Amino acid sequence: MSSSDENSVSKSSAGSDTSSKTIEQLMKLLSLGEELTESQQKQMKDYKFWKTQPVPSLDEKIDSEGPIDATKTPDDVPDQPFPLLKDFQWSTIDIEADDQLEEVYQLLYEHYVEDEDATFRFKYSHEFFKWSLKPPGWRKEWHAGVRIKETGKLVAFISAVPITLKLNKSGKLIPSVEINFLCIHKKLRSKRLAPVLIKEITRRVNKQNIWQALYTAGVVLPSPVSTCRYTHRPINWSKLHDVGFSHLPANQTKAGMVAFYSLPNATKTKGLRPMTEKDLDQVFELNKEFHNRFELVQDFKKEELSHWLLGGKSTDSDSNVIKTFVVENDEGKITDFFSYYLLPFTVLNNPNHDELGIAYLYYYATDHKEDGYKQRLGSLVNDALITAKKFNVDVFNCLTSQDNPYFIKDLKFGSGDGYLNYYLFNYKTWPLHGGIDPQTKEVVDDKSSGVGVVLL
Repeated sequence: MSSSDENSVSKSSAGSDTSSKTIEQLMKLLSLGEELTESQQKQMKDYKFWKTQPVPSLDEKIDSEGPIDATKTPDDVPDQPFPLLKDFQWSTIDIEADDQLEEVYQLLYEHYVEDEDATFRFKYSHEFFKWSLKPPGWRKEWHAGVRIKETGKLVAFISAVPITLKLNKSGKLIPSVEINFLCIHKKLRSKRLAPVLIKEITRRVNKQNIWQALYTAGVVLPSPVSTCRYTHRPINWSKLHDVGFSHLPANQTKAGMVAFYSLPNATKTKGLRPMTEKDLDQVFELNKEFHNRFELVQDFKKEELSHWLLGGKSTDSDSNVIKTFVVENDEGKITDFFSYYLLPFTVLNNPNHDELGIAYLYYYATDHKEDGYKQRLGSLVNDALITAKKFNVDVFNCLTSQDNPYFIKDLKFGSGDGYLNYYLFNYKTWPLHGGIDPQTKEVVDDKSSGVGVVLL
């Protein structure tokens, strides 16, 4: 359940790149429980809400794997929405209607994520929302809003999209949802709308006989199945410095920092090109085989993978949101692919720059085996960095999930001080390695994580 707003400043150690305003401050804000007031955060940390939910307690010893509550059916779920305060009313948002999509856009742009100094703000686009909210199987009723009765103004929103999770050790498939875009108007965050929004989207999902969810939080809630760390790779260090994102470390020069993070103009991998629909069959099989490496993955149907890697039907041309590249050898075989999505920041109150280009590593796969695997993976992601420059990306982000620890250090990704906790709703399983040492929280080089699913 990705959402937002912990106004604490965190710092990135990308190389020697540290700032009082960093990517992670905003990245952390994309997690459940962080768009709450201080008092609401305290309640979350006291677990008053989560104690009422089917989640493992923090001190619970996991001795088996499976649903926590498997007794309910859709007939047990109320047909009516959860009650709201008298001034508010529920509204199902039709994101296919341009005016309602614009309402969601405006709500999230103004109230979803912003650093405490009002310097940076996520710049979602209509295309991004169509891509993220309309995968195969999406349901209109899973886009839930709250309006003020008197004016009809949209003041809160939450969404769910269908996913199928797979636990590779047991082979279990779990019909689930990913919850996203939990957003509440800044002036209404004392109205305790967040728990009601979560309960209401749960009710709507349960009515479709789906009882599990995967969600993330920057705060610790009962009870993480894994924890990953944020890492960041500056591409345009000079611009990051100009907008106050990065400061000049001691004993360094601006020219030296630019040189340190410089990248070639041309990619290295032979046969690298943008993915097209005709590549889907091969990419589907490659992805399926590759993701056997991880313990928790998303089990894609072919049409789902097409949507997430090619932008689905959100556009009539190449996607401006998701970028996917494949490597085709001389025999016409797809041997590798990588993808990343673009979600820029608006830069406020800066005379020279109004936007930062941000890329987020998404899914990738290669048929290369253990011999030379690390080198191949690093080469592919380095090419991802190079291609990202063409889309005006200033910084490239990734977590310590998937096999990212194999290349993080070599490709000059800096470990931030932000962490992302992964949670399963109404399901318990053994803890998964998150690519970091459980005690020191440092990146564990050259070791695969157990987390193979990527949440937006």
